[in-house]
Amino acid sequence: MNETVNIKELNERIQHESSFVEMINLEMSKVIVGQKHLSESLLIGMLSNGHILLEGVPGLAKTLAITTLSKTINAKFSRVQFTPDLLPADLIGTLIYSQKTETFSVRQGPIFANFILADEINRSPAKVQSALLEAMQEHQVTIGDTTYKLPQPFLVMATQNPIEQEGTYPLPEAQVDRFMLKVVVTYPEKAEEMRIIRQNIAEGLPQPQPVVNPEQIIRAREIVREVYMDEKIERYIVDIVFATRNPGEYKLDKINPLISYGASPRASISLAVASKAYAFIKRRGYVIPEDVRTVCYDVLRHRIGLTYEAEAENVTTVDIITSILNAVEVP
Repeated sequence: MNETVNIKELNERIQHESSFVEMINLEMSKVIVGQKHLSESLLIGMLSNGHILLEGVPGLAKTLAITTLSKTINAKFSRVQFTPDLLPADLIGTLIYSQKTETFSVRQGPIFANFILADEINRSPAKVQSALLEAMQEHQVTIGDTTYKLPQPFLVMATQNPIEQEGTYPLPEAQVDRFMLKVVVTYPEKAEEMRIIRQNIAEGLPQPQPVVNPEQIIRAREIVREVYMDEKIERYIVDIVFATRNPGEYKLDKINPLISYGASPRASISLAVASKAYAFIKRRGYVIPEDVRTVCYDVLRHRIGLTYEAEAENVTTVDIITSILNAVEVP
């Protein structure tokens, strides 16, 4: 009985605390036409303290979406265009020698912001990737001998173009795993595209207004962790992740030869936190199986390795996730 009362109280509290989500959505919809899944994924990443990798052809408002989000939050935004000649110092900053004072001073790079857009991340070599990796994982950077903490909230949204492969460096698996979500951005519907044309032919794009401050986001992140998750849901998450490693245990022998490696424990953590964030966005104080199923594709898409056999048969990670979700028992 006590637990029921607690969930009721928690539900009311989260309904009250999550009211800003509507305001952010309203401001973003002024600029971004359609792309509801993209906007939701950005909010999940932000509320879960996780980074996002966006994949899609050019011109699908990937850059515009995060710029708009940062404007609604009155936070510092940096865009870094990744190129083959980019150096780690261009990203994190460097030491500059002053002849006048005969000392070194630190010039901070664009990484010192709340929202980082790493545009076409796969165009830069390994040195830059490793500098970004420390920032993403540790929320700090090292310049010379000194380590500097990055501002909070801190969110990296990286984009990569799936079409052009010339002059690109495939991201190391360790780095891809650091992205909580990998979102594939698709083309808009016909009606949406007509609205996009009209909006862009008009005098100019409407400007979103800041409706939230960074402190509210940090507070919301703490509340997201309090969203109630039943032990059955936890078991469901573990079953989904284990099915990527040992498909045979879940009567999925058919997909066994298609998987070269399954998802890591980081996937289980991300799936749990993202489910809580999704429940928070839907203004609920508890997680239901549908929340897990909704975020599952974006959390697991980049964490399952495919064999040559899968590639030969044109099987994607999405097909494998669908098979797993159909096979694992829903609580």
